[in-house]
Parts: sequence; structure tokens; C-alpha cells
Amino acid sequence: MLTAASRLSRKYRPIGEGTGIATNATIGNWINGEQRHAISGATFEKRSPHDGTPLFTVARSAAADVDAAVEAASRAQAAWAATPAVQRGFMLHKVCNALEAQQKELAEVVAKETGKSPKEAFSEAGGAIAVGRFFAGEGQRLYGRTTTSGTPDKYAMTVRQPCGVAGLIIAANTPIANVAWKVFPALICGNAAVLKGAEDTPATSWLFANIAHEAGLPPGVLNVLQGYGTECGAPLVEHPKVDVVSFTGSTKVGKWIGEVCGKTLKKVSLELGGKNPLIVCDDADLDDAVKWVWLSAFSNAGQRCAAGSRIIVFAKVYETFRDKLIAAAKALRVGPNDGDDFGPVINERQLTTMLAAIGKAKQEGARVLTGGERLTDTAHAKGFYLAPTVIENASPDADISRHELFGPIACLYRVGGYDEAIVLANDSPYGLTACIHTQSVDRGIDFAHKIRSGVAVINAGTFGSEPHMPFGGLRQSGNGSREPGTEALDVYSELKDIYIQVRPKQL
Repeated sequence: MLTAASRLSRKYRPIGEGTGIATNATIGNWINGEQRHAISGATFEKRSPHDGTPLFTVARSAAADVDAAVEAASRAQAAWAATPAVQRGFMLHKVCNALEAQQKELAEVVAKETGKSPKEAFSEAGGAIAVGRFFAGEGQRLYGRTTTSGTPDKYAMTVRQPCGVAGLIIAANTPIANVAWKVFPALICGNAAVLKGAEDTPATSWLFANIAHEAGLPPGVLNVLQGYGTECGAPLVEHPKVDVVSFTGSTKVGKWIGEVCGKTLKKVSLELGGKNPLIVCDDADLDDAVKWVWLSAFSNAGQRCAAGSRIIVFAKVYETFRDKLIAAAKALRVGPNDGDDFGPVINERQLTTMLAAIGKAKQEGARVLTGGERLTDTAHAKGFYLAPTVIENASPDADISRHELFGPIACLYRVGGYDEAIVLANDSPYGLTACIHTQSVDRGIDFAHKIRSGVAVINAGTFGSEPHMPFGGLRQSGNGSREPGTEALDVYSELKDIYIQVRPKQL
């Protein structure tokens, strides 16, 4: 009986043949509807986060490959834009149907590349399909507006028009969801897209494009490039024929992208990092709060820009809450299977960075309550596993309190009461998501208005966006744009005013 990986290998043949996408293949680019090697022939290796073994080689694209992809997108864009938006939506519905038909195989690739469980990967793929269906439906609702004019016999309206070529750069933490967040709104607005896949999850981007092309998406409308950020992502951002750039990733890289786009006034959307607070009040349901804290801090190995990493607890319940959280963290199962609570971080470099940050925090006086170490037992030693880590006594000004780590690390902070909690929660260079646990309606509403973040949550976690809702942050967490939701249409389209002057005397 064929395994899902074997079926995937037979159905999809990445260039390099080998045994298919599951192992030993070369994951290439998609340009103008065709698979291509990097022009230089260069490749790099993708390793399993679970055990460090090589999964496949990946095309190491550079500026020449970017030129080819952008040119293909530029040639295809006019015809795609001329296709009525309703028909574009119907085409994207076909892509969603194809993704749904192959959701299990898609989830297997996501799980293999990230180390997350098959169940979690399957759920993520389902979320990506939901995003696609939402934006496919927007083809029937690309609203402009009609309004009044101050001039007699003059009519005024607005319409949406595509930007042109969209350069899309994603992160590897939720790879298929990240693809969907950018590709579907870019395409429904009539743009052609060049997607730079995350170097740690290249097969996910490759497979998405393969499925889209098999569903009938015209060649050149979606192009996918593999490669490193400096060698492939940077030329995409700088390319003069790229009209809009959308980036999800680190604040450091986002600042550079914003600077480059600013020099030519290129449209840009930046969804960046977070150091998100979760406040636990003295009237909170502590068991429920513990559940949401560990989900916010540790699920997906803490690899969420919306992860809850600063846990601010009222002094009255601090010790009780701390002990409950430590017990919950120690009970978590770490591994790549459906029975596990979270998996490895994406690569060894990321793991090394987190261990160094924990070590520095300890030197500065912080106390590691549990975790803080790489897992080295037989089941985990070859992978990139960090034990769920809870830290206290870190100064609010310490590096570990101020910088995003993108791993399963939560820091506890003791405060005297509500006002102090709000001040500390807002004392951050970031402003992406925030949460409060309280049984007081007054506190919850006041928090939602006073917290400086793009997302405010009451009695749940710091994560959990929905396709129809805008997502984004303030300050170092972004440049004010929002994706997904209908607000994403503002990123990928331009508004045009249209005035019509009529001449009644000629009627």
C-alpha cells in the first residue's frame, strides 16, 4: 500500500527527479508556469528540524532568477488584470478546491519541513484554504464607491485597480498559511506575483504553486523563487518592475525593506515581530489563564509573531499562578507527533540564538524556573528541540524582555495591580498583540482601549487571527498595513477617482 509520501512522490516530480518531493529531490523555482533550476545551478540543503537529516536540496536563486520571474509576472499581469475580478475569483476557488483535495499531502510536506505534528499541519493547511476562499469571494465584492460632487451635472466614484507586480516574502513558521495570506489577496486584486519562499520551508511554496498551476492558474501569474534573503529576497525588493512588496519577518529586515521601498516610494506592507504581553489579573480563572499562556507561549514552539512571551501577573496571585504554569510546562510533550504539544524550532541557528539569550538573562540575574536547555535525550538529541522555558526576575529593560526570540520562552513579571500592568504591557518597542485574563467587564473593556497593540484579546490567547479580520501591529511590529481581511485589498490595489461630467442640454 502506498504511503501518502509515496503518492506525493509519484504525483509531483520536482526537478531533479530523485525519489520525489519527500526525499532527495531538488526543490526548484516556478517561473512562467515551468519548473526551473537556479540559473547558476547553485543549491543549498534543507535539513529536518526533527532529526537534522537532509530532506532535499533547494535552488539557490539570485538576481538573474529574480529578473526572469519578474519579467514573467510582468508579461502575464495585463491579461490577468483584464480578466473580470469575478472570474479571477472563480479561478481562485478552483485552486482552493485543488488544495482541499490534496490537503493531507500538503500537510505532510508542512509537517516534514517544520517538525510540527501532522494534525497541526493539517489544521494549518485548512486555515490556508479558508483564507483562499475568503479572498476568492472578494472577486464579487471589489467595492469602490459612488458619492456626490459639488459641481452640477458631475458624478464621482472610485474603483480599485491592481498595483502591477507584487513581490511577496514570507516566513517559515506557518508556511502554507503565510503563502495564502499573501498570494490570494495579491491575485484577486489583479496583480501577478513573485513569491520568495522561506528557505526553511521551500517545498511548501513549491507544492502550492504546483497545485495552483494544475488547477488552471495561467502561467506567469504566480511565480515562486527559492533562495536566501540576501541573494534572492533583496533583489526582489529592489527590482524596479516590482510595484508592491509585502513582507512578513523580522523587524530588522523589515526596516531595511521599508528604507529601500521608501527611496522610490514603492508601496510596502510590513508585518513584523512582537513581544506580546498577557496580563493575568487577581480575579482571573487561573487554570484557564495557564492553559492560554502555555498555548500562547509554547504552541508551534513559540514560533509566532503573536506569541505571548511577557506574562504579567498580579502579585496577589503570582506564586499560585507561577506554580501552576511550571507544572503545566513540565507536563508538555515535545515532539513531531500528534500526541505531542509542540515540535522543534526551525533550524539549529535559531536554537543557538535562543540558548545564548537564556544564558545572558541568567547572567543578568534572571531565574530559569523550568526548561532553558536543549533536549538531549535519545528521542530529541539530533533535532532542534528546546524545552518549554519559564523565566522570572528578568528586568523589563533586559534584552530578553525587549527582543523577540521566536521560541518556546515565557518570562514572568510581578505587578502590584491593574495600572502597573498596563504601563508594563505598553513598555515595549513592539505593539502587535496583547491579552488580559479577568472576570471584570470594566477591566476588559478598559484594557482593549488602553493597550497599544494592533490586536487586543480578552480571556483567550495572544494568537488566533481569522481570514476576515485584519492583522498587524504598531511601532516596531509593522508599518500600519493590515493583512488579511478586506483591509489587505488596500495593500494590493490602488484607488482611482473617476469623474463624469454630463451635458444635459444635449439630451
